[in-house]
Amino acid sequence: MSRSAFYVLFTASGFAGLIYESIWTHYLKLFLGHAAYAQSLVLVVFMGGMAAGAAYCARLSARLANPLLGYALVEAAIGGLALVFHPAFVGLTDWSYASLLPALGDEGSALAAKLALSCLLILPQSVLLGMTFPLMSAGLARAHPLAQGEAVAMLYFTNSLGAAAGALASGFALIAWVGLPGTLRTAGMINIVLALAVWLLARPAHDAPLAAHAGRDVRSRLLLAVAFFTGLASFVYEIAWIRMLSLVMGASTHSFEVMLSTFILGLALGGLAVRRHVDRSASPERLLGWVQVVMGLLALATLPVYDVTFSLMETLMNGLGRTPTGYLLFNLSGQAISALVMLPATFCAGMTLPLITGAMLRRGGGEAAIGRVYAANTLGAIAGVLLAVHVGLPLASLKGTLIAGSLVDIAAGLALLAFFAPRRLAAWSGAVCATLALAVAFGVRLDANKMTAGVFRYGELAASRDAKILFAQDGKTATVHLVQYPEAVSLRTNGKSDGSINLDPSGERGTDEITMVLTGALPLALKPDAKSAAVIGIGTGLTMHTLLQSLSIERVETVEIEAAMARAARGFMPRNSGAFADPRGAILIDDAKSFFSTRHRRYDLIISEPSNPWVSGVSSLFTREFYRRIRGHLNPGGLLVQWMQLYEIDASLVATVLRALGEEFAHYAVFAPSDHDVLIVASEKPLPLPARAEIFEQPGVAQELRTVHMLNPGDFDARYLGSRRTLEPLIASYGMPANSDFAPVLDLNAARQRFMEKSALELVGLLNLDVPVLELLEPARGRRPVNPLYEGAYAFERLENTRLAGYARDFLVGPRIPTPERVPASLQKDLELVKLRLLECREPRDLDVWLLSAAHVARTINPYLAPEDAGAVWREIMARPCFSELQQFQRRWLALFRASAARDGARMAEHATVLLATQPELGTEAREYLLLAGMTGHLAIGNREAALELWRAHKDKIRSPGGAAYRLLRCHAERTSCAAEFRRHAGR
Repeated sequence: MSRSAFYVLFTASGFAGLIYESIWTHYLKLFLGHAAYAQSLVLVVFMGGMAAGAAYCARLSARLANPLLGYALVEAAIGGLALVFHPAFVGLTDWSYASLLPALGDEGSALAAKLALSCLLILPQSVLLGMTFPLMSAGLARAHPLAQGEAVAMLYFTNSLGAAAGALASGFALIAWVGLPGTLRTAGMINIVLALAVWLLARPAHDAPLAAHAGRDVRSRLLLAVAFFTGLASFVYEIAWIRMLSLVMGASTHSFEVMLSTFILGLALGGLAVRRHVDRSASPERLLGWVQVVMGLLALATLPVYDVTFSLMETLMNGLGRTPTGYLLFNLSGQAISALVMLPATFCAGMTLPLITGAMLRRGGGEAAIGRVYAANTLGAIAGVLLAVHVGLPLASLKGTLIAGSLVDIAAGLALLAFFAPRRLAAWSGAVCATLALAVAFGVRLDANKMTAGVFRYGELAASRDAKILFAQDGKTATVHLVQYPEAVSLRTNGKSDGSINLDPSGERGTDEITMVLTGALPLALKPDAKSAAVIGIGTGLTMHTLLQSLSIERVETVEIEAAMARAARGFMPRNSGAFADPRGAILIDDAKSFFSTRHRRYDLIISEPSNPWVSGVSSLFTREFYRRIRGHLNPGGLLVQWMQLYEIDASLVATVLRALGEEFAHYAVFAPSDHDVLIVASEKPLPLPARAEIFEQPGVAQELRTVHMLNPGDFDARYLGSRRTLEPLIASYGMPANSDFAPVLDLNAARQRFMEKSALELVGLLNLDVPVLELLEPARGRRPVNPLYEGAYAFERLENTRLAGYARDFLVGPRIPTPERVPASLQKDLELVKLRLLECREPRDLDVWLLSAAHVARTINPYLAPEDAGAVWREIMARPCFSELQQFQRRWLALFRASAARDGARMAEHATVLLATQPELGTEAREYLLLAGMTGHLAIGNREAALELWRAHKDKIRSPGGAAYRLLRCHAERTSCAAEFRRHAGR
């Protein structure tokens, strides 16, 4: 039989096998959570099953007349199980949540049950996957007894090559096309097709089993020990390298897939390179010894090489355009950077299993040797993962963990050389290796300033060079730093900022600090009698601290996946002292999904404040399924508060989150604590809007609010974007599905949008439109005045605009001329011109300019002042004698401005419609203003058809018909065809 056909088929098997590992991990994380212990369990079950399958084949294959037929049956069984995995998972997990877990009562029993069910779901397939390599290897070794080692090496190469391709295909294409269930079914069909192909190719084969006449001596046992320890070291490298490169490339799912595929590609190339040496080498054991030593040294060399990768990424980020093509090049370049770090050592690692297997076969181990070597190597990999995650990283840091792994490989190589090479050579090699290891251990330092720079986002290392590292720890799930910059102290996870605070009481408050305080204070302002709260993610601890300032709160439980984060947050003391000193608070180290699924508690408030959704694993906290689960942990009338950023993301991905949340909660409202973030407040019952003034009567909470310049209830009203009824038509316009665990739209696109520097700031921009659109669409919204000092205006555009509006009103109709502070020169000029022409009735030099100035004043005043305040300006103007001297169209413009100030929808619609119809030479800016005012006015009085007619008549004459404001109005006018229309606009 031709070996080439089987090599091609085994490539497909590797492709499908890696898909299973990746997709099963996705599924079981949904059930177990993302905690390090749960992830380790998934890997232990998966690889333990493979080891068991390989060990079983060690006993079975010699008794099979044709191992290839057995292989075909195994592949068919794997494919069949893949086809039914999704419904089995959904049925089993739904039953466990509905019946089993509530019946068990205590958290320990619930967790044990979940672990057992997880094993039940993937263990059978894992055992079968472990049988594929030994069965295929035995079949080809029988057919080609003179090239047994080469056959094993080629199978290792092709299987690993397929796995590398599978990692990229599933992460970058298949999940996006067909979701998690479809990706599993695709892999299952691949297994079934290749099972049929192998069955047809293998039927004529009747080769005798390989004879086993030795293989149990000391040297054979040494080879099995080397298989175990090299598997251990390789997975220690993988864990350490992925963590290290996450600080260079970002900790996104796509970056992880790029790194994983590079690691596996190195294994594949090593297997290919060694294929001819396995059978021809005079002593494969001695060759293996040298490979082990060189691999350990190359792993050590990655530490000095690693420092260079930050500069490479800096150059890359400054050279790539923020486009889809740029993102493709970013990932390709990331693969090259990963290869620079990983490929030399993984190339050697890829040689080891073929060499060990070949040596065992030559020593008379028979077919059983293939399974035993594979099982030992897999068991070593399990040990490597457990030791790296739970011992190495927390206790020895990245550097120490990597050095420990390299010493394991070097020690294994020296042990082989001691048996199979001259002792003097082995001794000299040991001395050289020890010297090099000591040189690296004491001479190479990982630069924490570079590691905290976030070079994958900003493309800059210079800003971090003078920063002071206050805390550094490699945790089980992330590398955490606390960094002192001139303006603030910043908490960094895997190089990304997760919150910053200015610890100088007299210093300027940053947007992070404002957002964190409001994340805690807003739900208290809506539900002042809240007694219990759960917080997802500790961050700086400021949100938890703010909650604990409430006199009504009795218990706050904060769940944090990474213990190092909680330790780092202590560095913000005393600003967050309540989080650590108040006995009503508790910080629990767990994954959020595990936390809620194993605790049968309900809360008045649940605040979800995780990291950015482009970070691997975080997007699952923004899914429909997560909101469904968390809904059951709210007391009647309880509130969910979901933080989400508007930077490095576009409005369509914000829409997919709101769609997911809206499917599980009947009511939600959106607030903007700053121009860069939103807080979504959701409940099953109508929301208690607006925010209650009583919150300022609680001394502790009021003090926190004063710190971030929130001085009165109007400061909450100013940040209110809108209710579900107001915003849902806008959300629908993007035509996005609800983000789901099984169709993870957010996870698949967030990293790309981060790279492309997308923005959804236009959503908060709805608060700053030229016309008070949101007030007219939602008349019941609060309109209380903002703080009279306009504190915090630098951090929130609407507050600054309100300050300027107050200045403009006072300049035009106030009792005295105010002092201009930070007033744009263009606005000052327009105010003077309006006052001169319309209030003092003096002729300007240019009779046309004053109308443009009046329009600028209208845009400055009307959206931000209460109707009586803004209307005073236009009433005064229209009462002047020169008003009657104006042309009719000019008087109509001023009447429109007055109607807008008064929130008079009928008059706005009338005047805007007439002006659009009678002014053929309108400029683009004027047309956009009239269309905005006209559509808003028609919608305010319920005349949707008229609003739609205006849109159809003028949409092609404006600059940004796909902007959030026009989307909002168009979809309020008619929702059915709304999304399709904006897809066409995007296509242009």
